[in-house]
Amino acid sequence: QVQLVESGGGLVQAGGSLRLSCAANGRTFSAYVMAWFRQAPGKERQFVATINQSGNALSYGDAVRGRFTISRDNAKNTGYLQMSNLKPEDTAVYYCAAAGRFSRRVEEYDYWGRGTQVTVSS
Repeated sequence: QVQLVESGGGLVQAGGSLRLSCAANGRTFSAYVMAWFRQAPGKERQFVATINQSGNALSYGDAVRGRFTISRDNAKNTGYLQMSNLKPEDTAVYYCAAAGRFSRRVEEYDYWGRGTQVTVSS
């Protein structure tokens, strides 16, 4: 089992950047695929990006590809989401999640953080 805690959210102007972090407890972080999802008010949770256990396989959602970069540091039990050229439509609560298999589907992820708010002003 792994517990996840997100940080790094905040308010930023359009065109700006933020880096989110996902700190995992326990010694088994490196055994899990890690992903980021987001959820805006009144909308379904949306896939943002995922990275496999070793960090050599990545996948991005269409809305963020080319602007966001997912990474992880297994030695620090931490995952990251670097967000650049932010747009107002990126405003959402961002969640870190962990799973045993590489997937873009919400239902494949067993462990979730509580989320961090990202607000992009126009």
